[in-house]
Amino acid sequence: MRAAILREHGEPLAIREVPEPEPDRDGAVVRVAACGVCRSDWHAWAGHGEWADDRVPRGQVLGHEPAGEVVAVGDAVDRFAPGDRVVVPFSLGDGTCPRCRRGHGNVCGDGRALGFESDSPGAFAERVAVPDADYNLVERPPWLDATAAAALGCRYMTAYHALAERADLGGGERLAVHGCGGVGLSAVQLGDALGARVVAVDVDDDALSFARDLGADEAVNPNDLGGDETAVPDRIRTLTDGGVHVSVDALGIAETCRNSVRSVRPRGTHVQVGLTTEAERGEVSLPTDWMTRWEVSFVGSRGMPPTSYDDLFDLIEATDIDPGALVARELSLSEASDRIAAMGEYGENGVEVVTEFEE
Repeated sequence: MRAAILREHGEPLAIREVPEPEPDRDGAVVRVAACGVCRSDWHAWAGHGEWADDRVPRGQVLGHEPAGEVVAVGDAVDRFAPGDRVVVPFSLGDGTCPRCRRGHGNVCGDGRALGFESDSPGAFAERVAVPDADYNLVERPPWLDATAAAALGCRYMTAYHALAERADLGGGERLAVHGCGGVGLSAVQLGDALGARVVAVDVDDDALSFARDLGADEAVNPNDLGGDETAVPDRIRTLTDGGVHVSVDALGIAETCRNSVRSVRPRGTHVQVGLTTEAERGEVSLPTDWMTRWEVSFVGSRGMPPTSYDDLFDLIEATDIDPGALVARELSLSEASDRIAAMGEYGENGVEVVTEFEE
C-alpha cells in the first residue's frame, strides 16, 4: 500500500509502497477514506518536540486524523467488525488504566499517539492499524461522511474537549480564540454552538472573515492595533466588558499565549491547545503575579478521549452545525507534503483533507 513517510525533518515526505498492516489480537485495521492535514503534522515534519523528548522519529508514517471503514479485526475484538464506518482518535488509550477507566484515555500513561510514534504508524496511508480497538475506535454516525469526519479527527474534537470539558464553557459566556487555523476555527464554530459570544483573533483578514462565517461575533486583527504588547488584550476587554470567561491559544507562540492569558476576566480560564515552536521550545513566560491577583486558571488540553465522541455528535446534531464547512480543500496523498510545509508560513485557511490515496 502507499504511505507518506518522514525521511528527514524539514524535507519532502516520501510516497512509498509499504506492507499492509495486520490487526493485533485486540486491534483493527481501517481502510482510510480521508485524513486531515494538521499543524501538528507540521510540528512533526519540522522536527519539533526534542525539548520535551517528543520528537517524531525519521521513518514515521505521518497522519493522525483518519476516518474510514474497518477491514479486519483481531480475535479479541467484540464491538467492531469489517464494514463498520469509524473515526480514529489520535490519542489512543489502552482502555484499562485508571485514567482510561475514568474517561481520560487521551492522557493514558501507556497510550500511543497515532502517527507520531514508531509503534503507531499514521494514516497518510491506504490503511492504518488501531490498537485496543474496542476502546479506541468510534462508530461514525450515518449522517457524517468521511471527509467531514476527518475534519473532526483532531482539531474539532480537540476544540470540543478544550471548551466543553476542560473550560466548561457555558451559554452566554464570552470566548476569545487566538489563532484561526483549523483548531481555532473549530473552536469558533463550537463556541457559537455552545451559546458563547466569540471574539476571533488572527493576523489574516481572510481567516477572520471565515471565522465570522462560522459564528464569531467580533474579529480582532493585531496588525490593526499597533505594536503595543497589551493592545490585543485591551481590545478584547473593551469588546467584552472586562474580559472573556474563556480564552484559547490555538496557535502556540509566545505572543498568542500571553495575549490569551491577559484577555480573561477575573476568575476566567485560559486554555492552552497550540504547541510551541523552535522559538519557545516548550516554555513561555507568563504574568503570574497578575494571574494570582485575579485567580486566572491556566489549563492544558490535549485531544479528546474516545468516550467523549457521543457528546460531541449529540451537540452537532442538536445544533445542526456542519464540521464539513471547515474543509477548504481535498488533496491527494502526494500533495500532503507541500501542504504540510506551507503551514510554517500559515499558508492555509480552514482544513485540508487527504481523500485520494491511490495513483
